[in-house]
Amino acid sequence: MPPRPGLPTLLLSTVVVLFSMQSHGQSATTQLQTLMDDYWSYRLSENPTLATSAGIADYNHLLPQVSPIDRARRLRSEEALRDRLTAIDRDALSDNDQINYDLLQWVLERSIDGMRLNISRIPFNSFSGFFTGALRASYGVPMIIEEDYRDYIARIEEFPRYFEENIQNMRQGMREGFVLPKIVIEGVLPTVQAQVYDNPDDSSLADPVLNISDRLPADVQSQLVDDTRAAIRSYAIPAFRQLVTFLEDEYYPAASETIGASELENGEEYYAHQIRVYTTRTDLTADEIHNIGLSEVARIRAEMDEVITESGFEGSFEEFTEFLRTDPQFYPATAEELLREATFIAKQIDFKMPEFFGRLARTPYGIVPVPDEIAPNYTTASYNAAPIGGIRGGAYWVNTFALNQRPLYEMPALTAHEAVPGHHQQIAIARELENVPAFRKQLYFSSYGEGWGLYSEKLGIEMGIYNTPYEHFGRLSYEMWRACRLVIDTGIHSQGWSRQQALDYLSSNTSLSAANVRAEVDRYISWPAQALSYKLGEMKILELRQRAEETLGSRFDIREFHDVLLGQGALPLDLLETVVLRYIEEARL
Repeated sequence: MPPRPGLPTLLLSTVVVLFSMQSHGQSATTQLQTLMDDYWSYRLSENPTLATSAGIADYNHLLPQVSPIDRARRLRSEEALRDRLTAIDRDALSDNDQINYDLLQWVLERSIDGMRLNISRIPFNSFSGFFTGALRASYGVPMIIEEDYRDYIARIEEFPRYFEENIQNMRQGMREGFVLPKIVIEGVLPTVQAQVYDNPDDSSLADPVLNISDRLPADVQSQLVDDTRAAIRSYAIPAFRQLVTFLEDEYYPAASETIGASELENGEEYYAHQIRVYTTRTDLTADEIHNIGLSEVARIRAEMDEVITESGFEGSFEEFTEFLRTDPQFYPATAEELLREATFIAKQIDFKMPEFFGRLARTPYGIVPVPDEIAPNYTTASYNAAPIGGIRGGAYWVNTFALNQRPLYEMPALTAHEAVPGHHQQIAIARELENVPAFRKQLYFSSYGEGWGLYSEKLGIEMGIYNTPYEHFGRLSYEMWRACRLVIDTGIHSQGWSRQQALDYLSSNTSLSAANVRAEVDRYISWPAQALSYKLGEMKILELRQRAEETLGSRFDIREFHDVLLGQGALPLDLLETVVLRYIEEARL
């Protein structure tokens, strides 16, 4: 068995990346394959949690290293990888390898840009961050033999070092004016504070040993349980306690009163970078995106007014949305009712999937509640992919906190987005692909993934999952929500919008509950440009479908088209267009 990777191995991997050279006389294909292998080895060694999710157990005892020294090492490594890539003759590659080339180039260039901007000075937002990643770093990992649990304990013991490195990065951000707004810290603090437990068994980190494998001898089980509890008590809880103290005493006083990314140090450059990362487009400015949003809001509002008329409701748009927000008939009485409704809708869609897809995901999924510890400040739902080789399927998380803010009429659209035909189908298919480089199975581009999720909501019309005017309005409200994001995100981060202005705009144009409106706006504030990816991605997919339908006519096959969209895994939008246009051309022959 090779030695367990640690810091020396990470440094060695960087040396390999920096100095591994293509042999003279190798074909472009061989050069690219060697480079992709080197890149994947580098990524696994530098990101242990990525390795875990990819089913690679060699790094299960580690968390990432994020100090300035580590960032400088990664920057040198990725610049060297990029230089090796550009030295390869792209024109000598096959069509598929040209996609591999372009994907690797895109990933490296965006990562290098981010490291040069040092975006690690802001290592969390209201939706996720380094501490939530640490909590879930081993989620779904098979733990059978004693070494599996020892790795897990060692990873928990990494918490203080990992948290301290992130805190130091944030201190640098404080010195340089690159910080989160106060309103974001106010929302996140309760989540962090909730991790400071008196009893380690109350932490989600205790779950694996509270359900420890009975294959182990009783004395070993007992020792592992004791050691895990000790690690949580001595390492994880103090790390969270230190983070709470830092956020309360140091970071919050230094946090910004303003909310726009453009107000930060190099803020305009930072926001432009975020737009490129999350939309995968370089041809759109913030102003252009803002105007696209305004146009989409007007179009969808007209459709919403039509549904209100069809419902028989007599009153204004505002009165209708107030009716939806306040009438008890639209809200679950218990968490179990909400979860059952999501499950029922999901199974209805499962039944119809073969009509729309030639290839279905092999990995199963389930409907589970958002963990209590993060639910109060969490969005309405999300999808969490199954780790490759893990012991759990994909998880469609449904937020059961504040049930009077979780309308049932939104559940069909929400389920189509997060489960099937949305994120589960898309992500599971990507991870099940064969004959593609390993690094591609773990890629996620927000404009592709979230664009597919929003497209899936609209596909639900064809699948027949919306059965009442309220459910149709719920879908339109969700589409309006994503269109509003184009307006609000650019408004906040490039046009000087206030938080109240954003809250009012989202509330007046959707039927989202007050809690969801607040959580969403604070998410946009803390996570610049991510919210732009949904509508822009969906619009590109719809454009490509229209081109395929118009060009192929009666030869258009919806199952084949969807398989093409998902068949390459995650792609930037321009590469997705290349793949679809190639399919259209071949299907015409």
